[in-house]
Formats: sequence, C-alpha cells, structure tokens
Amino acid sequence: NAMDKLIYVSMAGAKAALQAQAANSHNLANINTTGFRADLSAFEWRGDASTAKDGALSARALGGQMTQSFNEASGSLQATGRDLDVAVNGQGWFAVQDASGNEAYTRAGDFRLDTNGTLRNGSGREVLGEGGPIVIPPNTSITIASNGDISIVPLGQGSETTAVIGRLKLVNPPPRDLERGSDGLFRLRAGDIAPSDPTVQVVSGTLEASNVNGAQAIVNMIELSRQFELQMRTIKWAEENSRSSGSLLNTR
Repeated sequence: NAMDKLIYVSMAGAKAALQAQAANSHNLANINTTGFRADLSAFEWRGDASTAKDGALSARALGGQMTQSFNEASGSLQATGRDLDVAVNGQGWFAVQDASGNEAYTRAGDFRLDTNGTLRNGSGREVLGEGGPIVIPPNTSITIASNGDISIVPLGQGSETTAVIGRLKLVNPPPRDLERGSDGLFRLRAGDIAPSDPTVQVVSGTLEASNVNGAQAIVNMIELSRQFELQMRTIKWAEENSRSSGSLLNTR
C-alpha cells in the first residue's frame, strides 16, 4: 500500500543520510592529516531494472548513497624547514609500499628515516624510488630536489662529495582512475601500477595540509542531521497514518 511504500522510501533516505554523515565525519576527523583528500558523497538510486514495469521502477526499490570520489583540490602548502618534509606542487602523488608489499599512492610527504636508513612516511610506509624502497646511507645532510632527486653528503665528508643516491617515484594518473583503500592509500582501480611522471614537481621543507574545509564540513553535518530527522518523522507519520486508517476500517 501507499504507506508501506512511503516507509521504504523514507528508510532509504535515512540510511543514505547516515552514510553521508559517516563520510563527512571521516573528513572532519582528518582535517589536520597531512595531504588528506576529502571524500565527496553522491546519492545514487539503486532501482532493480529487472522489476521495472512500463519503464518505471518499483516504489520499494531502495535508494542508496555511495562515496564515489574524492576532492582533487590541493591543500595549502605549509613551510616547515625540515629537510625530509616534502609536498607535491600541483598534481601528482608519492609512491609508497603498503602493508601487503604492493605499490600505493599518497600525498603525505612527512618522511623520516628508520634505524636502518629506510625512508618512510608518517604512517610508517616505505617510500618508493625508481627501483624500490629508498635506503639512505649515513650522512651529514639530505637534500630533495624539485624533480625528486635525493642527494646526500656522506658522513664524514665535505660538501664537495655530494651525491645523488636515488629519486622519489612520482606519479600522476587521472584522478578518476584512483580509489581510496581502507588504509587511506590510493590505488589504481584496475590494479595496475602507475608509471613515473617526470613532470611532477615537489617542494622540500614543506608539507601539504588537508584539503578539508572545516566550516563546510560543520554545515554539512547540521544539514545531514536535519535530513535524517525529517526521514524519521516521515516514517513515524506513515506509521501513525496507517494505524489511524486501520482503526477507521475496523469501526465499519
């Protein structure tokens, strides 16, 4: 009946609002995360075409909400003066090794050296160069050039012995081909490995801030909360109306 259909539609709307709120909360939680890309939420109607009649989908076909993409805009660049802090200038990504040993991509350039001299980012992922994980020998200074070249002055040597010991792998696949994993790293949807892109430039002594707009995220939170409350009121109204209709029928 009509009330039954209304409840299904409102239930779908409430579920979608909750899912969108979860994505928005995730953005807010990462407002201070280096290089974070905000989730973008979009509503999608998930009607079952197999049940369509005369081109119309069933009124009980649930709608759904999916986080389909991410905000491609760069975050602001913040100078730190630290040699191992690096930011991509414009479009592009750093390549790192995930927990499974596979290649993945990130905008977080908060690098550091572990006890073995392996270059890692702030999440502990090994940073990849053109030939695999980058290991830096003992040194007195490190410099990362705009093209990703890593130069050092070997420990106990003078500046005249400066040598390039590796290059960051920098990639720039189309954003539509990337998806975020549960670990926060990005990968190509097809499971391929992105080739190095020599046009990607980096800035040393700098970190990229999250691109989350805090004020907008707060506004979204309020709007989504109101949408959820509206859907719940509609479900309650449908229930009360159905009960009233039943009472009228029983009195006849």
